[in-house]
Order: sequence, then C-alpha cells, then structure tokens
Amino acid sequence: MEQSKREESVDFDEEKWVCDSSADHKGRVPLRASTGVWRASLFIIAIEFSERLSYFGIATSLILYLTKVIHQDLKTAAKSVNYWSGVTTTMPLLGGFLADAYLGQFSTVLVSSVVYLLGLMLLTMSRLVPSLKPCDTNHCDETRRIHEVVFFLAIYLISIGTGGHKPSLESFGANQFDDDHSKERRKKMSFFNWWNFGLCSGLLLGVTVIVYVQDHAGWGVSYLILTAIMASTIVIFCAGRPFYRYRMPTGSPLTPMLQVLVAAIKKRNLPHPSDPAELYEVPKSQKTQGRLLCHTDRLKFLDKAAIILEDTKNSANQQNPWLLATVTKVEEMKLILNMIPIWLTTLPFGICVAQGSTFFIKQCTTLDREITHGFLIPPASIYSLAAIGMIVSVTIYDKVLVPVLRRVTKNERGIKILQRIGIGMVFTIITMVVAALVERKRLSVLKNDPMKGSMSMSVFWLAPQFIIIGVGDGFTLVGLQEYFYDQVPDSMRSLGIALYLSVIGAASFLSSLLITVVDHITEKSGQSWFGKDLNSSRLDNFYWLLAAITAVNLCIYVWVARQYSYKNVQRRAAVADSNSYEGDGVGAMA
Repeated sequence: MEQSKREESVDFDEEKWVCDSSADHKGRVPLRASTGVWRASLFIIAIEFSERLSYFGIATSLILYLTKVIHQDLKTAAKSVNYWSGVTTTMPLLGGFLADAYLGQFSTVLVSSVVYLLGLMLLTMSRLVPSLKPCDTNHCDETRRIHEVVFFLAIYLISIGTGGHKPSLESFGANQFDDDHSKERRKKMSFFNWWNFGLCSGLLLGVTVIVYVQDHAGWGVSYLILTAIMASTIVIFCAGRPFYRYRMPTGSPLTPMLQVLVAAIKKRNLPHPSDPAELYEVPKSQKTQGRLLCHTDRLKFLDKAAIILEDTKNSANQQNPWLLATVTKVEEMKLILNMIPIWLTTLPFGICVAQGSTFFIKQCTTLDREITHGFLIPPASIYSLAAIGMIVSVTIYDKVLVPVLRRVTKNERGIKILQRIGIGMVFTIITMVVAALVERKRLSVLKNDPMKGSMSMSVFWLAPQFIIIGVGDGFTLVGLQEYFYDQVPDSMRSLGIALYLSVIGAASFLSSLLITVVDHITEKSGQSWFGKDLNSSRLDNFYWLLAAITAVNLCIYVWVARQYSYKNVQRRAAVADSNSYEGDGVGAMA
C-alpha cells in the first residue's frame, strides 16, 4: 500500500495539489534567504554542545558519586540514577508543550538555559562552600544532610532546565532549514546526523576531560568548569539572535485534537461519505501556517468530524471547530494515535540504554583500569567508547550509506525512518548478549582468584558492549529524533522531540521498576540478582533477561512498523512530478 506517489489530486483556488508523503512544507511563516542557515546552526549547536558536556559529565559519574560520596548501596544508587534520568527526559513533555503553544522555541531555550545554569551553580556550591560540603574531611562515612538536600536540588534543577532546553533547541535548529527548498530539505535530513555528531563530541569531552578533572582535581573544580562553559555558550546563543529563523507559537496543539474527538463523537451516527472529497477542508490559500494533509483510510471513525451537515452549510455552525473539523486536523489526530504503538515498542530499547550509565559504569570500578604505569582510566571515561561508536556510525551512515541507498531505494532518506530504528534495536540485543557474556567471564575470574578478584581482568573487556550500543544509538536514537520531529503535526515540533526524549525517560522508570521486581522475585528463590555490590550480584542473568525482552519486542515492533502509515502531505503537482525520490510511504519495515 505505498502512498508516496498517489494519483489523486485536489483543486484549491485553481492550483493543483497532490498527496505525497515526501512533500515540501507549505504555509510556513515567510523566512529569509538560506545563505545564513549553517551560520545560525553553529550558534545553536554551541549551546547544545555545552549542555551535553554538562549532562554527561554529571550523568555518567552520578552512580559513582551516589555510592562513594552519598554512600548509597548499588541497588539504591542505580534506582536513584534511573529516577533522575527519568525526570530529566520526561520534563521535556512540559517544556515542548510550552514552547509550541505559548513561549516560542527561542524564549524557552533561553529561560531553561538560565535555570540549567542555576542548577550548575548550586552544584558547584555544594562542593566548594564549606558549610555545604559532604563533611569536613576528604573521606567520611556519613554525608551531611544539608549536602544531600543541596545536591539533589541542584541536579533536579538541571532536570527542569533540560526539560525546556532539549526539545526546543533541537526543533529550533531543525526549523532553520526551509523545506520549501529541496537543497535545504536534504540538509535537514543530514542535520539530525550532524546534530548527534556535535552531541557526541560534547559527550566525549564530558566523560573524558570532565571526568578526569573530577578524579584528579575534585568534583567542585569540574562543576565550576561546567558552570563557566554554560554561561559562555548562553552568551554565544544570544549573539546569534539576528541570524535565526523563528516560528510563532500557535496556541495549545492539544485543543484541535480534542475538538476532532468531540466532533466525531457528536456525529458518530452519521454514515461515511462515499467520496472523501466531500469531507471538509480549508482551501490552501486560507491557511496561514502548516501543511494540508491527505485523507487516509485508517481510524475512519475520526473522519466523521469532517462531515459537513446539510442543515449547517453556509451557517455559523460550519465554523464551529467543536462541530466541524478539517481533514488536516483529523489526519493530525490520526498521526498522534498512530505514534502510540511505536512509542510503546521502543521502550525496551530505552531500558537497555539505561544500563549504560548505571551498571556498565559500575562494572568498570571492579576491573583493571591501568593503561600505563600509574595512569588509571576514570570509570566513567569508558563511556567515551559509546560516543565514538555513535560518531563513527552516524558519519558512515550519512556520508556512505545514504547516498548509496538513495540510488537503490529511490527514497530521499535512503531507508525509511522506522527501518533505521529497527536496525538499531538489533544492535541493542547484541549489546546485552555481549554484556552478559563479559559479566559471566568477570564472575568466573573472581571465583578462580578470590584474593585479587576481577582486578586481573582489563577494563577493555567492556569495550565491545559500549561500542556496539553506541553504533546502535547511531541508528535508533537518531532515527527516533527524526521520526518524532517529522511525523508529528507541524505545530507540535518541540513536543515531538519531547516525545522522543520521553521514550528514554519512561524507560528509565521502567528500568527501576524492573530492578525492583527482579530483586523481589530472585530474593525469594534464594539469591537476589542485585546484591550489596557487583561481586555478590548476578548482572549476567539480568542482561540475558533484557536481551530476551528486547528480542521479543523487536518482533512486535516489526509488525507494528509494517502497518504504520506515514504523514501524507499535499503539494503542488509540479513539485511532485519533478521529485525523483519517494517519501517514506506506508509500511516502513519491509
């Protein structure tokens, strides 16, 4: 059921429009010439680099801080990290909504960056101000209560800042590219790849340079550096203001969806029209922003919201959005409903990703981290291998695979978005299998040499699982960003990025829940898989469980993706005829 080249057309004001899922954006706010697009993007990427540097400099070593400074046990520390990560990646749902509906993306980024900066300042004070330090000495068995309060307040302020920063900044960056121009539209498809290249560069420095400073100069010095960098990039971001393209907020994007649902329920007893052209639509010339969408046959109940009643023609009731919705509004409602199964089937992937910043990092502390005589790799720095894997996979994908695949598949993206996400899930399964095998090897070494333990085993045994999960992220994470940005209604772009982030957030909460459930069940059977420390735990069994869950879920995801119907946009026939590439169409996972 490929819909990328449908023949049907609709005439509005003597202009011919065709339905095509690869259509250009129309009806946007008038934008300036495209010569300064990359210049504007550099200002935006600069503050994203700073935010990711700060986030990963804190996140990857958080479990170490909680166990060594706050003195939480392994299970509690892992759950604390998951809770914080969950809040940090679900807060964007609120931030994205406010950006799209009321504040605008630029204002939301600026305000949230200031909140983020306040969190970093408070975090710095918790280590440098004597009365807020964990204790009076360098080593203490019990942390001051005031330090715990200030520390958690600081990191959750950072969560709030991230909530407005992440969804607004990424969509703001993508909006710098005008889809009315074919060259800029293709640049936007590369934008998400290179955005993640910059993101990983910040990650790489965060888990190497910042983490090294934490180990050798102290936590307070590292937090001070992050605070100074964030303050500097806020100034840089503001300096780029004359070069940016802006979208005006359009009010709550949820109201039109509620109107569609109410109108469909009110007219639930009406028969479906035999011809979809009889459904109500606003002429293109009367739309001030956004694109017209083509009618689809899925979720036909909602089509009743666009049925024009005979007794309301040419009356005021026809203009009542709670009684009559346009085909475009109905299709936008369908888009959101169609996303729910995709969102649900990506959660197991997010659960696996959550292990990278918790148990994977903690494993490093039990292995030999010495490279040369006297030089130890900081435990969190091993995460840099995941960043390198992602950078390599994104670069090869964008520069090698996409050009080849475009010629083979005739798809402007190379492969469809959901196919890209599915490929990354395969790498995630392989990651968990490798992690389980490596952990079993570590436990066998510990059993054979109880005196020296697993310190005789090199930390680079963990390299494969970090590299593989990084390669998988280059497919799945980037694919999710592109999917939730592209497939939401045009008025919900920031909220779309927030939906992508919420996959990781919800998965972090599920990871904590799964740890609790597994701990409870295995404790009853004799020995819990999560002991006081790694050596008394059975993480290998937990990794096997995650591999099995993700494998079963991948089968479900493939079935859901094959049924998926991509956004289908009307565009001028002349443009459609001149385009040699197909859109994503329907049935992504072929």
